[in-house]
Amino acid sequence: MTFPSNPVLSAMAARRSVSKVGPETPTDAQLAELLAAVTHVADHKALRPWRLITLRGDDRMRLATALDEAAGVTREPGEYNTKPFRAELLIAVVASPKEHPDVPVWEQHAVAAGAGHLLELALWGAGWGVMWRTGMLANAASVRAAHGLRDDELLMGWLYVGNIEESFRVKLRESKRPALDPRQFLGRMPSSSPE
Repeated sequence: MTFPSNPVLSAMAARRSVSKVGPETPTDAQLAELLAAVTHVADHKALRPWRLITLRGDDRMRLATALDEAAGVTREPGEYNTKPFRAELLIAVVASPKEHPDVPVWEQHAVAAGAGHLLELALWGAGWGVMWRTGMLANAASVRAAHGLRDDELLMGWLYVGNIEESFRVKLRESKRPALDPRQFLGRMPSSSPE
């Protein structure tokens, strides 16, 4: 589905996860520019219960080591967990709840997920490929320690970011995959019946 008169809806409808991104990445200044839009995520009481951590260069090796430690994996010298090296830039999305009597933690986690998805959309709109990856070990003690998380914080996963290869762009343009029927996601409250 296309929305020619609405570039925001067009970008949302065209967004795809890109499992294999190229080596080019946005700079921190470019990320900050995109974040200016992300900070408007729906946020009850404006608590800003989220933060992002960028992992570049050696940070990815620290994550690889932490993931292996969490999994109880011992590798031969020179071998390492390659998962964090699928992209030159990883952005950890962290739910960072604030104490508030009117905003439960689950709602603050939802805000953090919303911020992560808005950033994913902003990156896509700016021409970058993104894949949000999680995993059973995301909140293992060694992984949390590597990210410097507080006890009350939750690591919601990593955005793997890089350029999109032209062959993938062509594949997207030529895709005949139909859009999902949106009606399956809409419903009404059940009618109340007298007892």
